Amino acid sequence: MRLIKQLFSFYINSSIHVALSVFSLTWITLIEYHLLYDENVLYFVFYATITGYNFVKYFGVAKFHHRSLATWLKAIQIFSFFCFVLMSYYAFQLEKNTLIGITIFGVVTFLYAIPFLPKHLFLDKQHNLRSIGGLKIYLIALVWSGVTVILPLMNQGYSISNDVIITAVQRYLFIIILMFPFEIRDLRYDSLKLSTIPQKIGVKQTKTIGVLMLILFFFLELFKDEITFLSMFILLAITIVTGLFLMFSKVEQTSYYSAFWVEGIPIIWLILLLLST
Repeated sequence: MRLIKQLFSFYINSSIHVALSVFSLTWITLIEYHLLYDENVLYFVFYATITGYNFVKYFGVAKFHHRSLATWLKAIQIFSFFCFVLMSYYAFQLEKNTLIGITIFGVVTFLYAIPFLPKHLFLDKQHNLRSIGGLKIYLIALVWSGVTVILPLMNQGYSISNDVIITAVQRYLFIIILMFPFEIRDLRYDSLKLSTIPQKIGVKQTKTIGVLMLILFFFLELFKDEITFLSMFILLAITIVTGLFLMFSKVEQTSYYSAFWVEGIPIIWLILLLLST
């Protein structure tokens, strides 16, 4: 039992779960636009997510404790290195235009963790994009929506149509909504200077805004040129599930309420789509 708990903890802390979520959203895009399963872009996204997230989460820890790293952190570092190697391999299989897009999102991720801007812009000594009050949630949503919508379509030469733009906006809204339970949970730990949405307007108003965004997320689907009853039904189911998780989120959450269940909603979405096809 202890081994299972340790493996599950590693699964969450090493960003495998979040990588599966990003992988799922990317595959959902391919399914929505009737494109073939693209192993290169999907595996790249999976390994790049693990590499990027672990770099952002553990860069500071590794920087200051590299001589006395805990066993779990060393394991994650080794695991992340192999994921980086695999990410690099799949990157070389992608189209040139896709690599340009990847470079842009990669730079944003790098600057998110690395100190590089003047001190007066920041609320602590880290001096990175992550430290700018209120910016975190929008940067993550931007990168996720770009990686899971634009990159897979770009790699197959799909033109950016009105439907694609709507999908990107939907995905941006969806990611922000998924992050609300995390921000509500982190009210206990976050500095007030971070200016997260729950800090600014409170938990109740955050949930209200989240529900309104979910409604917009769902009804934007009606403005697409190509929609089906089945896709609308699945989207409605995901909207309801996401809304329920948002409404039941609170500051005192169980350990994996957000990190496993909320972050796993894209995986459920993909499973529903695969079962329907």
